[in-house]
Amino acid sequence: MTTSQTPARAATRTPGQGAAARPLRTFLALDAAVTLVNGLVYLLAAGPVGELLDLGTGLLRGIGAFLTVYGLLVAWLASRPVPNTFATKAVIEANALWAVASVLTAVLGWFGPNTVGTVWTVLQALVVGAFAVLQANGLRRLGG
Repeated sequence: MTTSQTPARAATRTPGQGAAARPLRTFLALDAAVTLVNGLVYLLAAGPVGELLDLGTGLLRGIGAFLTVYGLLVAWLASRPVPNTFATKAVIEANALWAVASVLTAVLGWFGPNTVGTVWTVLQALVVGAFAVLQANGLRRLGG
């Protein structure tokens, strides 16, 4: 006798949930793309970017490595037909934390960036914060 085993998540999926997940998947994918590009630029061009922002190359390479790995994980999550609720909440919370930490970094002058670096830090905080809001709204539409 053969039995078919389906994952619990697939068994609890309701009709139309894949379509309802489309906005969330889109916002996760955009977040992943922006994060990956930013991370790779920090990794591969730490010298020139460091000069532009007046930040150390070691700091930028470390942030770049983190962002590259994080971006790949978010891309994987975005590729799921219905992103896992727990993982999506973790991404939303990480984005919110990053946005707050970036604003604090700019306001308190941590790491000593110049004016361009401070403005860049605030702008990327706004983008990351916007992703958190959009992703939270997308998750709410799914009932998560």
